[in-house]
Amino acid sequence: MSDLLKISGIETFYGHSQALFGVDLQVNEGEVVALMGRNGMGKTTTIASICGLEKYSAGSASFKGIDLGPLPSHKIARLGIGLVPEGRRCFPNLTVYENLIAAARPGDWTLDRVNALFPRLQERYDQYANTLSGGEQQMLAVGRALMTNPTLLILDEATEGLAPVIRQEIWQAVRDLKAAGQSILIVDKTLSELLPIADRCVILEKGTTVWTGSPDQLTRDLENRYLGV
Repeated sequence: MSDLLKISGIETFYGHSQALFGVDLQVNEGEVVALMGRNGMGKTTTIASICGLEKYSAGSASFKGIDLGPLPSHKIARLGIGLVPEGRRCFPNLTVYENLIAAARPGDWTLDRVNALFPRLQERYDQYANTLSGGEQQMLAVGRALMTNPTLLILDEATEGLAPVIRQEIWQAVRDLKAAGQSILIVDKTLSELLPIADRCVILEKGTTVWTGSPDQLTRDLENRYLGV
């Protein structure tokens, strides 16, 4: 199993305010890695730094052996990183179909395959994204990212704020993606769903990686210390 994404010691600032103080993280091919931590500990900033949405000022990040530091976000995406951002962010004034094809790239993920994963999207092809329910918008955001045929899929709070039945649909889709060998970096607070699909967990505390290990190594003490409310 070879390295796909590797970041080491990255530090990121928002203006004069430092958000990351040394994050280390690795995702191997075919692996699901859970990025964990309480709110405000740097998870979304880490993802933004990987994707070029925020520039890190120290440390290193590479994807498929390519240095991400100098690259703008659109070139990082073209390397094969598909992002489902927190808050979904579908194109509101485009239809479901237009959202799906907007950034599509050739590969195994086609409209038919996305429709098989989320059948209700096909039923709503002609609807504008802003008329969909929150759960349907989340499915659309995942489907749109998959249509870029990513080597690595990044999911940032993909089930947050959704109705329980929709949450289960999203989790089932993630399980299906894992079974198909998709490499995934995922942020989510629902440990009961997250831990059974994760191969490895990385915990952030105050912008620093404080623990890395397999889900079965995550003790109750660690959960209480770093993940409890």
